Amino acid sequence: MTSAIIVAAGKGMRMGPDVDKLFLEVASRPVVAHTWLRFDRSPEIDEVVIVVRNGLEATFKEIASALKLTKPWRAVVGGAERQDSVWNGLHAVDPQTDLVAIQDGARPCTTDQVICDTLAAARVTGAAVAAQRVTDTIKESEDGSLITRNVDRSCLWAVQTPQCFRLEVIRQALEAVRRKGLVVTDDTAACELIGQPVKLVASATPNPKVTVPADVSYIELLLKASGA
Repeated sequence: MTSAIIVAAGKGMRMGPDVDKLFLEVASRPVVAHTWLRFDRSPEIDEVVIVVRNGLEATFKEIASALKLTKPWRAVVGGAERQDSVWNGLHAVDPQTDLVAIQDGARPCTTDQVICDTLAAARVTGAAVAAQRVTDTIKESEDGSLITRNVDRSCLWAVQTPQCFRLEVIRQALEAVRRKGLVVTDDTAACELIGQPVKLVASATPNPKVTVPADVSYIELLLKASGA
């Protein structure tokens, strides 16, 4: 059984202090609604667990009702950090789950092909992540103002979601993070702690996340082009 965990417990302060990016309306729906539909409609997904901020359970129930979802779903409350929210989501999946796809709630353009490909890679390797090669020239700056050195981009990838895992792999990895008292920015970083290889799965199409205001118009164009 395959479960999707949509992490929608953050707010994202880079959008501004009074803006909740998950509920910004793009292409006639809230951002998080588009993300949810991607996984509800994927033939690879059997259920959806959506991790939300405390007090917003009723809001997500309303969104679910408006979307006329076809897959079983449940909402759980997130934690202080993203890794805590994922941890809560992992403990809410169906007991028969053996594979999980973890998705940012603010990444609404993920295609079904990327979902399928990343899950397939995770079945083989134990862990896999959607990603794109870095194409810009990368510079390192030690003081944040002046260039210190050029960075070879040939080995660099920008990691996205979904990040997919065999359930026992990601549970073991996050247990290691919690035991060491660390904070990681994504789930594949937890895999590094236990020596778990992670397969890179190239996203053939744009798969951006809503992070700053300039992202909204671009993502709306992508959603409309895809027929969302």
